[in-house]
This record gives sequence, structure tokens and C-alpha cells, in this order.
Amino acid sequence: MNEFRLPAPDFPAMLDERSRDIFRLIVESYLDLGEPVGSRALSKLLTTALSPASVRNVMSDLETLGLIYSPHISAGRMPTELGLRFFVDAFLEIGDLPQGEREAIEEKVKATGDLRPFDSLLTEASQLLSGLSRGAGLVLTAKTDMRLKHIEFIRLEPTKALAVLVGEKGDVENRVIDLPAGVTAAQIVEASNFLNAHVVGRTLGEARDRVQALKDEAATALDILSQGLVEKGLAVWSGAASGQPSRLIVRGRANLLENVTASDDLDRLRLLFDELETKSGIIELLDLAETGNGVRIFIGSENKLFSLSGSSLVVAPYSDGDQKVIGAVGVIGPTRLNYRRIVPMVDYTARLVSRLLAQVAAARRS
Repeated sequence: MNEFRLPAPDFPAMLDERSRDIFRLIVESYLDLGEPVGSRALSKLLTTALSPASVRNVMSDLETLGLIYSPHISAGRMPTELGLRFFVDAFLEIGDLPQGEREAIEEKVKATGDLRPFDSLLTEASQLLSGLSRGAGLVLTAKTDMRLKHIEFIRLEPTKALAVLVGEKGDVENRVIDLPAGVTAAQIVEASNFLNAHVVGRTLGEARDRVQALKDEAATALDILSQGLVEKGLAVWSGAASGQPSRLIVRGRANLLENVTASDDLDRLRLLFDELETKSGIIELLDLAETGNGVRIFIGSENKLFSLSGSSLVVAPYSDGDQKVIGAVGVIGPTRLNYRRIVPMVDYTARLVSRLLAQVAAARRS
């Protein structure tokens, strides 16, 4: 399993065994309880005898390195974001997902995929991740390339038309396009008829390839203005913009609000939710998944999307039948996520979704 690693100081070379043990205990206590831990408690947890005063000296060194901090005067210590990153990279041992959880995820997701549209599978995956992690489950889906049933152009004004695409499953998408200068009502009908004669049953990408292959025929069958309308009608969907993600499924937002009482913390979480709803935020998430293999872990300010909310993101991409990344699944939660449990959970869910998508693609080809 591949994980995201940021360049960092060579902390292992700076820390002796005693310092590493104390640091590890501070982080593990924080991940379990969410609270700072003091020197007296640490001295009792250590396997080797060490006085609270000696523990405090080590804690002071760790604080100087920027790995831990004290949230309040006279309080114990908690890991910083840098400390959490060091812990994840150097100490976190990640095994396979327990067989019981693996079977539960597969059974529920596969049953959903068998009975309802594939979007339901993704929604279920998001809900499952939320329930298992006690964070917010996230699934990002790229724009689906529907198979076409009908295409029509409707003039809105002299220079604008509405291009309407109807998919075989009843999906309907509309786009406003610019009309070629001087195009007539008859030419609009002619362009619609030509497309419906040649692209029905094909995806948008296949339709563009088909029209390109029929270019000479199209030039003969259509006049220049109608031909321009055909090209505009297809390009508005299957051009560069169609590769952008179109839907973000987030389940379990309420989990992130549990035990949050400070108004500043609530405001930061609301800001995160607002950012996730924007197109730029969605594109940012897919970029995170596409630029790395396997699971990636982002802690707090390591990613600008989560820097203000202080949240962490564990995310992994999933692929279609052609091994092309088309989306991502993940978990959003506080920085004290149970990374040891959530990383394999996200990894397995992403691989399961990829496998089911490949099966769907193979069934269509056969």
C-alpha cells in the first residue's frame, strides 16, 4: 500500500530510543483520548523506569523540534501536525482490513450495485465509510459518459440554442451553446436529424469519433452552418470540460460536529463544508487522488482545502474498466483519526469499487 510522504527533517536520526518511545506514547494517547498527556502519566506507561522529571526533559526536547506542544499552561502535551505526520510516516503500522469488515463492506456494496444504479453503489460506499470511521465518508464521481438516445437543438434567441441530450437510462443534460451566425430553423433540424441518425447508442466520446470518421459524408449531407452546429453540440459535453468531476457525495457530516463546542471550531467546519460544495473544492479532491497511487493521507494544513478546518483526509482513487482514474473515496475527520484502521478501510473500498466497475465494463463488452 502506497502512502503520501512529505519531505521532513530526519527525526529518527535526531531522537534516541527513549525519545521515540515517549513521543509515540504521547501521540497514541492523543489518538485514543483526544487529550494532552502529562509527564507523570507517561512515566507510568513507559516500559522502562523513568522519573516524571526525566520525562519532562525529553518532552521539552520534542517541543523544541516542533513535534509536540502544550495547549494550555501547565497542561500535558499533544502532537502538532508535524508530529502527526512524523508518527504516520515512521510509527504507523497498517495491516490488512479485518476479514469481517472486508466481508461486510463487500456484501453491502455489491448488493447495492446489483439492485440499483451504480450511483447508489457509490452513495452506499460513502455511507459505509462514514459509519465505520465515525467521520464523514466521501465519494467523488467523475462525469459519466452516458449512452445517447436522443439529441435536439432548441433555439432560444438568434445567437443561442439549448442542446438537449437524453441518455438511454433517461438521463437528461442541457447546455446553452452559441449558434453559428446566420443558421436557420431548417438547419437546426437538419443538424439534429444527422446526429440522431449516427450517434444513438454511443457514448459522447464514441459519437465524436463517429462524426469525425464521417466527416466527408457530413460535409456532403450538411451545409457548413449545420455542420458547425453538429460539432458545437458534441464538443460542449465531450470536450476538455467533460473530464471535470460532477458530483460529490458526503455522508456523516454530523459525525464531524460531535463533541465540538467552541464556536471557532464550528465555524471552521462550516467553512470546510462550504468549500466541499464548490466546484473548485471538488476538482481539488480529484487532483489529490489522481496525483498519487493508493491511499494518501493529508493532515490539517498539508492541503489548503482542509487547512482552515484543521481536518484530516484519507483518500484513494478508483478506476474504470480501462484503469483510468475517474473518482475517489475517502474519509474526512479530525486530525486524531484512527489512521491504523481507516487507511486499509479506504484502500479496500477503493479497490472494491474499481473491481466492480471493471466487471460492469467487461459485461458491456461481452
